[in-house]
Amino acid sequence: MLKIEEYEPDIAKGLKGKDLLTLLDYTSEEISFLLQYAYNMKQDTLQGKLPPLLAGKTLGMIFEKHSTRTRISFEVGMIHLGGHAMFMNARDLQIGRGESVYDTGNVLSEYLDGVMIRANSHEMVKELALHTSVPVINGLTDIFHPCQALADLLTIKEVKGSLAGLKLAYVGDGNNVAHSLVIAAANMGMHVAVATPKGFEFNPNLLVKAKKIAVLNGGSVYDTIDPVDAVLDADVVYTDVWTSMGQEEEAALRLEAFKAFQINDKLVAHAKKDYLFLHCLPAHREEEVSASVIDGPNSRVFQQAGNRLHAQKAVLASLL
Repeated sequence: MLKIEEYEPDIAKGLKGKDLLTLLDYTSEEISFLLQYAYNMKQDTLQGKLPPLLAGKTLGMIFEKHSTRTRISFEVGMIHLGGHAMFMNARDLQIGRGESVYDTGNVLSEYLDGVMIRANSHEMVKELALHTSVPVINGLTDIFHPCQALADLLTIKEVKGSLAGLKLAYVGDGNNVAHSLVIAAANMGMHVAVATPKGFEFNPNLLVKAKKIAVLNGGSVYDTIDPVDAVLDADVVYTDVWTSMGQEEEAALRLEAFKAFQINDKLVAHAKKDYLFLHCLPAHREEEVSASVIDGPNSRVFQQAGNRLHAQKAVLASLL
């Protein structure tokens, strides 16, 4: 594999030291670079040829929310790249006892080469990045999940061979995963249909931005309340849980509101025969998706989860 400074040097130079808070801050060329770099890294990892690009570097990982894929993929990613990752539960830090974000950001900058944070509030993460001189990576907030979207597109590209012109149907909650996925797909010139129940729509301001991005890249984005309309002739069908962390009190309400939005055999019959099913996990079988779909031949959810590792490595090597 070419070293990052040798591979698309102008793009690589622009990414060094940059934060990853939302893919709205990244150009289509930068996203394409990260996807190709992740693919290259995956091939080198499988062949045991990945160089220690981050030897001597330390990533601090702050968690306000529980995690399986985010924590493990970032930690293993740093190990693969020759660096070290440090897990920090937000409750165990002074920020959990009232220390200001300003002080925390400045202190972390003295110790670390980068910070990955999985947080409740996107505004807090933005403030942390403002006061941190090293790159800050959004591992999930209430509005965005950019690292997940990179792994999603990497998976689609691996299976389908390209991204531009494909139809992606997102069916379910208009949440952080949906926001980042649609923005990423719009940048790649995909045609995106978002189907959400009334009251659980995709953020309207982000929808406007995604539509503009898609048009610039030869794609399109539209929203609907009809899952069949969204899935019709889709190349990719994607969903997420109906009740995310912190929304447990809304579970009964959401089960009722989303019952017509389950991804099942009847719904995916409207997609292309070779459609690809994706889910960011964890999944609730027979809730947002039937077991027959998520465990069926069109599902690539574990390949998708595995690609979190390689997408993370591309981000880490580029920014750090």
